[in-house]
Amino acid sequence: MIKLVAIDLDGTLLTDAKTISDTNKKILAEAKERGVKIVICTGRPLIAIKNYLTELNLLDANDYSITFNGGLIQTNTGEILGKTAMSLDDVQHLHQLLAKIALPMDVLSDALCYQIATAPEHPSIYPTLNKALTYVAKDAAELGASTLYNKVVSATDVDYLDQQIAKIPAEDYERFEIFKTRANLLEFMPKGVTKAFGLSVLGEHLGILPNEMMALGDEANDLSMISYAGMGVAMENATDGVKSAANFVTRTNQADGVAHAIQKFVFNEAKGGN
Repeated sequence: MIKLVAIDLDGTLLTDAKTISDTNKKILAEAKERGVKIVICTGRPLIAIKNYLTELNLLDANDYSITFNGGLIQTNTGEILGKTAMSLDDVQHLHQLLAKIALPMDVLSDALCYQIATAPEHPSIYPTLNKALTYVAKDAAELGASTLYNKVVSATDVDYLDQQIAKIPAEDYERFEIFKTRANLLEFMPKGVTKAFGLSVLGEHLGILPNEMMALGDEANDLSMISYAGMGVAMENATDGVKSAANFVTRTNQADGVAHAIQKFVFNEAKGGN
């Protein structure tokens, strides 16, 4: 029996216009009424998803989100259950790497985003992708050891980004979790911090096992939770890698794929259907 549904936002729950359809809202509300935990799992900070949580009526003290791709596990009222951040050494290392391969650098610290100059000819487009943050230009030498560093991102033109990703040394993949969360957005997380890690922490807190979870997503940062959950669901618009890892491929984000999967595997299961 599925007790928890973990849902990615962009390309999954959200339409291409960044809205939640009425059908998805209705089905998620019904699932919550049945006692199923609805958990938004995103690379964004909590402040950047508050409007969606409000739309979905997920603002109670016993509603949860996994933010920063598993770096924060928290109630939607802000109580933190688990937190994993980067060290200053990690951030300085990534500064050197991104400067070397000429990719832009944004460092997230809760609701703040420090913009570090690494690629003058390829400025960051992250402010256009995430408008809820406060952006501050900063020199890498000004970063302090006591600051919270949630993650580092690089956002730029997709063709150029893919070209430069190929230049990232193998040892950096051993040191960090590195994945695309959108076609034009590359993210760096502490090693071992993934959406699956976030689900494991939350599941332990709630007493919910992986085989009692369903996870839905479309991009590389969703792979871990789709593999971790007993029912991993890929969107029809997902990458080939995500589809290969999933137990089921649902409809697209434009065609209420989240609602379709919940009706099929949560509601029908409760009725004894297939």
